[in-house]
Amino acid sequence: MKKNKKREFQSSELVKAFAKIHGFEGKLLAFEIKDFLEDYLDESLFTEIKSVNIEDKCIIIEIDSPLLKNDFKMRKSFYLKKFQAKFGEDKFNDLQIL
Repeated sequence: MKKNKKREFQSSELVKAFAKIHGFEGKLLAFEIKDFLEDYLDESLFTEIKSVNIEDKCIIIEIDSPLLKNDFKMRKSFYLKKFQAKFGEDKFNDLQIL
């Protein structure tokens, strides 16, 4: 007699599957980008980031600090390439700083 295998999932796989079913994969990716920025930036700089969203393959980052906002705008292509290298080039093609 064959014994049915129990299928085991990791919690991250379940979250990704749920996000795909309900259509908010972009928001999940935005959280991953925000986590990446938390590791990449200094804590005081990271607190100036208000929100990260993705709309139509465009990463939208809202920043409170004028200095940090200017830094992101000047190094826009650097950050976009960094995000594409980390998360895949096909996921986004533009970065907007607000």
